[in-house]
This record gives sequence, C-alpha cells and structure tokens, in this order.
Amino acid sequence: MSGRGRARRLARQLSERDVAILKSLEALRLASSAQLGRLHIEASKPATHGRKTRATLQRLTTLELVVRLPRRIGGLRAGSDGIVYGLSGLGQAVLDLGHREPRRHRRVSYTKPAFQDHTLAVSELLVQLVDRARDDQAKLLGFTSEPNCWRRFSGLAGELITLKPDGFVRLGVDDGRYEISAFLEIDLDSESAPTIRRKLGVYHAYWNSGIEQQRFGVFPKTWWLVPDAARLEAITRVIARLPEETQELFTVCLLSEAADQLTQVPLEGGAR
Repeated sequence: MSGRGRARRLARQLSERDVAILKSLEALRLASSAQLGRLHIEASKPATHGRKTRATLQRLTTLELVVRLPRRIGGLRAGSDGIVYGLSGLGQAVLDLGHREPRRHRRVSYTKPAFQDHTLAVSELLVQLVDRARDDQAKLLGFTSEPNCWRRFSGLAGELITLKPDGFVRLGVDDGRYEISAFLEIDLDSESAPTIRRKLGVYHAYWNSGIEQQRFGVFPKTWWLVPDAARLEAITRVIARLPEETQELFTVCLLSEAADQLTQVPLEGGAR
C-alpha cells in the first residue's frame, strides 16, 4: 500500500480529537503528554483524565502517527506526563490529505535538549492561554508559532530580512473591548546581550518599514518572556539603551506570569 493510501486508511480511524492532537503537534512541533491532555482531553476527575490521555497518545503512537522523544522532561518522577511527543511523517501525511502538495515537516526524533526546552516553553504558554480562555479571562483569537509567525521584509539596501519571533498571539480581553496583538520571544537565558541587541534592531527595522501597520492597523508589542528576575533585569538594561520610541515596542515579563499579564487590559492597547 502506498504511503498516501495508508494515510487515507488511518484517517478513517481517527476521531476529531485525534486529528486535533495531530494538528497541535503540527503547529507546535513538540508537546508533552500533560500539555496535550490539558489541550484536548476532558474528564471530571484527574485520574480519569490521566488514563484517557495515556490511552489516546498510546493509540496514536501505535498507529505511528506520533513519535515519542527519547528524553523526558521533569526527571524520572514526571512519569507519563513528562513524555514528549512530536508528529511523525505518517501523521503529517494524514494531515496533508486535504492539500494538493505535501507540506514541509521538520523531523523531531533527535532534537537537542535546548531546542526541546524552548519549544515546550512555547507550547506551555499556549496551554496556559487556552486555560485562561476557558475561564473566560480572555478570548484566544489566534496563536501562531514559528516559522508560520515569521515576517519577511526588505531592508534599507533592498536585502531580504526575516523577523523570527517564537510566536504571535491575538487575544480579546475585557469582553472583547480590546484586542491585543503580540510577538512573543521566549528567552531561556541562552543568548548574549549582543545577540539580543541585534534582535531588537530587527524588530525596530520591521516597525520602521510600516508593513505590519499597513496590513493590520497596529504594530504588535513584543513580549520578551524570561525565566527569572536576573534575566528580566538584564534584558531590561539592553532595551533601556535604545531610543525612547524604540523602547516602547518592547516589554519584559517573567515567563511564569506571561499568561496572566497578556490577558489583562493593557494600559496603552498592547500595540502601536
């Protein structure tokens, strides 16, 4: 049986929830068992929720639609909640059935720990924003991870520049009275100050191009999300060296507080 034929056969065996899990892994690239369970599994009791999550992911693994990565998060005590999953080539083929041409898919089986940590941090932020939306704290209008959230534009010399945020989010807050658009930079203290300054410069150049404002009417504020107070202070110092109008493009926030901060009514609308 051809690969496409096998994908069609498997697609007929999948529930809407199964397909939703595959689409989440396509969008996020990696997610833990706990994250996928919080996004897609409903159950009234924690024990039932855990069993349903394990059974669903085991079935998708047996069908070879998802892959388990060899490294767990959280150490040995994390158990099944700490297993990391990615979309397999066959899983991608199932999702490609509605498209004329197969889409490019990055292999995830042998990703480095630093990449996993960073990608899982993006996934966790999405999960937390979904939780806030379920609690009616905000409406999640859109969430795009890389590379689909990247922006390409021409520099002053005509060279092609790519702005590479880790994510882009649109939120409705205060019963929809405000819409927040934000570029997301997940910073796990792995980049030097000069690298951060160069990134800030690319954001300024993109803002100065006016492309985003012409397309959407606003320029999203860039949220630099960091793991601790020391990193927050370090990034804040780098931003403080920029011209005042450029500083207003950025805000720095602890990663642990990001979901709550993003879903609050902004003082200045959350975008420029």
